Amino acid sequence: MTELERAEGRRASGETEPVLSVKELVVKFQLRGRELTALRGLSLDVCRGESLAVVGESGSGKSVLTKTFLGLLDDNGRISSGSILFDGCDLAKLSKERDWVKIRGGRIAMIFQDPMTALNPLRTVGGQIREALLLHGRLSRAEAKQRAIRLLDEVGIPEAARRYGQYPHEFSGGMRQRAVIAIAVACGPEILVCDEPTTALDVTVQAQILTLIRRLQKQYGLTVIFITHDLGVVAEIADRVAVMYAGDIVELGSCEEIFYDPRHPYTWALLSAMPQLSGKGRNLCAIRGTPPDLFYDIRGDAFAPRNPQALAVDFKVRPPYFEVSPTHRARTWLLDPRAPKIEPPEPVQRLREEGIRQLRRVEGKVL
Repeated sequence: MTELERAEGRRASGETEPVLSVKELVVKFQLRGRELTALRGLSLDVCRGESLAVVGESGSGKSVLTKTFLGLLDDNGRISSGSILFDGCDLAKLSKERDWVKIRGGRIAMIFQDPMTALNPLRTVGGQIREALLLHGRLSRAEAKQRAIRLLDEVGIPEAARRYGQYPHEFSGGMRQRAVIAIAVACGPEILVCDEPTTALDVTVQAQILTLIRRLQKQYGLTVIFITHDLGVVAEIADRVAVMYAGDIVELGSCEEIFYDPRHPYTWALLSAMPQLSGKGRNLCAIRGTPPDLFYDIRGDAFAPRNPQALAVDFKVRPPYFEVSPTHRARTWLLDPRAPKIEPPEPVQRLREEGIRQLRRVEGKVL
């Protein structure tokens, strides 16, 4: 019995679980005869219908994590241990392409960062949408064409019937990204992974794409996992935020908790580095040092060498998760009852005060 068949049996028995549950995931890569650990025992539950933003510096493991959901790891990468439960199926155990075809596109889809490389330049845009529909749906070629045209119209591409027959180079950057989104939602996936879909776009088009993703999420009942470096984008789109550093999630909470009550020093550093918080006459904050070398085992808190407020224990023992609230946890020794009380940096304190003011305004309106 295959893993997919076992999953069908669990669904038939009425078992319920998060739409996606990652447990103690370890991913390793072989590079130049050496082994790099890209994900270090990462655990994460994704709730049905939510927007989850995954943030962190380049190299923190964000894209590696989401590639494991679609079987898209590079040939030199492998899941060493852990599980990825999706609708009762452990994706970490899938090894055959025919099994991944049943998941990829039809049930979990991805919007890639660069639409020009995501689209085949030698095929028409409409033909690429139709191909996805024919692969995962039970449609005739004529029905798939009409559905593709409707999708182009839904994502805001004008003259959809004419645009159907055009090639990617005939589209602007924003329209190419809309076409990629149309392909991603064509087969009605349960989970939509957005890998920095607005990075290569100007600010106006970014706002349009984010609005489109929110509308499609509501229309299709999607669960959205959003990878980004831009904390401004996070504030716009996320229900929850997972902060990643050196292959692990160091803090997880609601968008309001991460912005207005962050607890991990790395989250403090990310927020302090936001240009919006520098202001006139203030220096722009930067995170000193560099991320750890993942070719070597990491002892203690991975962020400790870059943390000016690190405790002695941070260099010796990896911190567990401490619960701040039922929806908020962080992997830092600062939350241990025995730890000294250390205030966050001044920009983070200003953010916290802004959050308190907003809460009071809301309470005033309610009362």
